[in-house]
Amino acid sequence: MRRKCAIVAGGAGFVGSHLCRRLLDEGYEVDCIDSLLTGRRDNIDSLDTRGPFRFHHEDVARPIRFDHNADAVFHLASPASPADYLRHPLETLTAGSAGTANTLELAREKGARYILASTSEVYGNPQVHPQPETYWGNVNPVGPRSAYDEAKRFAEALVTAHRATHGTSTAIARVFNTYGPRMRRTDGRAVPAFITQALDGRPLTVTGTGSQTRSLRYVDDLVEGLLALHTSTVPGPLNLGNPEEITVLELARQILRATGSGSPTVFVNRPQDDPDRRCPDITRAREELGWAPKTGLREGLDRTIAWYRAHRRTFSHDAPAWT
Repeated sequence: MRRKCAIVAGGAGFVGSHLCRRLLDEGYEVDCIDSLLTGRRDNIDSLDTRGPFRFHHEDVARPIRFDHNADAVFHLASPASPADYLRHPLETLTAGSAGTANTLELAREKGARYILASTSEVYGNPQVHPQPETYWGNVNPVGPRSAYDEAKRFAEALVTAHRATHGTSTAIARVFNTYGPRMRRTDGRAVPAFITQALDGRPLTVTGTGSQTRSLRYVDDLVEGLLALHTSTVPGPLNLGNPEEITVLELARQILRATGSGSPTVFVNRPQDDPDRRCPDITRAREELGWAPKTGLREGLDRTIAWYRAHRRTFSHDAPAWT
């Protein structure tokens, strides 16, 4: 029997590399496409020992051609942290527009199931809490986060139109805050910033008063959700996140306890349009996929901290912290 094949755009990134690993463990051949704008080769260097794995150093903003069959196309290619998409706004918008169009066309050509990794950022700074998929959001279309927010909103519209026009089997996953091993130290989001600051004995930089909340979900749980969506016929959009909130200040305190660090906490200005609260309603994911996160915050933080301790020598200095 032919081995199933999955194409992962953005497969050298944080989430993408975990997805590639899991697909190989499930017996898939995996083609990883990544421009390496924010992805890293060392995230995927050992994957060819786990199964048939091919890396393609390409930009999905350009047309993609594969001679072999494919059963799944996962589109995760995009800068995903505020620090990254503020540095690369045009590339972010192109990944959501041309990148989505090209990966959709590839899925249509191959008759493959298509999964878009969208984002909770489509809800902006939400005025409805928790956020269900029916909420249209509160997004500033010309603010500093707009390149990412609007790229993903456009990508969702394009996926919806492609499905209606061509009958492509598509699904939209709205991904909430995710953390775990292989997040870049310079990623800029709260978990890697706090962990590396704590391990280095530097002050933890909490933005604003730290009362803003996030809903953190360990990366392995997200991968399970993406695979469950792939093997279903559900079109989405579906929220994939953790319905348990934590304030940014409490997150900093938990990381200090987990690392045993004596670093102080300092407060810095919050970025413009930083969401006050972010928490998913995952009723649809529970009902339609039977999915919910399983990894508790303490367990996930312990795993992540252990990885950062093991890889400290490979790190460079941090970029400014964002949350």
